[in-house]
Amino acid sequence: MTAAQAAPRGDGAPLRFVALGDSLTEGLGDPLPGGGWRGWVPLLAASLPAPGGAVLVTNLARSGARTADAAGGQLAAARRLRPHLAAVIVGGNDTLRSAFDLGRAARDLDAAVGTLAAEGALVLTACLPDPGGLLRLPRLLTAPLARRMHALNEVVHHVSRRHGAGTVHVHLARHPMAAEPAAWSVDRLHPSELGHRLLAREFHARLARAGLAAGPPPAARADRPPPTRLARAGWLATRGTRWVLARSTDLLPGLLRLALTEAGHRLLGREEALERAAHEAARAALRGLPGAAPVRGELARWPDERQRGHEGPRRGERTLGVLD
Repeated sequence: MTAAQAAPRGDGAPLRFVALGDSLTEGLGDPLPGGGWRGWVPLLAASLPAPGGAVLVTNLARSGARTADAAGGQLAAARRLRPHLAAVIVGGNDTLRSAFDLGRAARDLDAAVGTLAAEGALVLTACLPDPGGLLRLPRLLTAPLARRMHALNEVVHHVSRRHGAGTVHVHLARHPMAAEPAAWSVDRLHPSELGHRLLAREFHARLARAGLAAGPPPAARADRPPPTRLARAGWLATRGTRWVLARSTDLLPGLLRLALTEAGHRLLGREEALERAAHEAARAALRGLPGAAPVRGELARWPDERQRGHEGPRRGERTLGVLD
């Protein structure tokens, strides 16, 4: 897509912005006073047009959605709207399922991003922090979840690069906001109002540098204070407990098996074997994409979980720096 196609409209026609994804893009963590959610999508949309311009926003994202949902019903609905700008940020829920299939997730993401880009939309993508680290679970549990998320992020990076000028990518996984408690809501899985603002500002900065955002960036200051420790503890004791119970028949059995495998490899000093297996899974998923070029050499080394929040973007990645 050309800059002229995605640029704020000067012909009086509104810019059509369609968002696909899960609860992050639906806006969970940023409640509206009258009920419902706002989130980063409308915050970004309001900052795109020049004075007098307009943006038509359709948010198709839904809580609990997985990559198959984005590549299925959400994509079909998005295509009917013929967007100039689209967002495809999804996959976190896939990693929280026992039957996680990285190859299927890769094909779904490639289908959604590739189809929208091929039909003229500029597509926003992002890699995500691993949920285990956000939840502060024991390391035996977080390490397998981190590998899943790292593999998924590697796929997202490659899918974004694969569709070239038709995408804009934000490297959220190692962004400073991932380590900022105030940027996360009471459940530690979704951004707070501040987190949604920071994500909107990241996309705005990237679009503005390309001449595709004419308005001022969303404000960096939240209207509401971040959740207190008491509120977080209350959520964990009530809704958090229900969330764990809801996952007890799906995620937890599989996660416990992964934790036992993790413990066994650690005891034998063979954690590197798990890393190699995760790398190969990502390579296999990328090789399975339609028309994919061979994946040669090593994929970028994923950093140790304890260093991940302090490591900068990999060389050559299309990422954003620290927020201004």
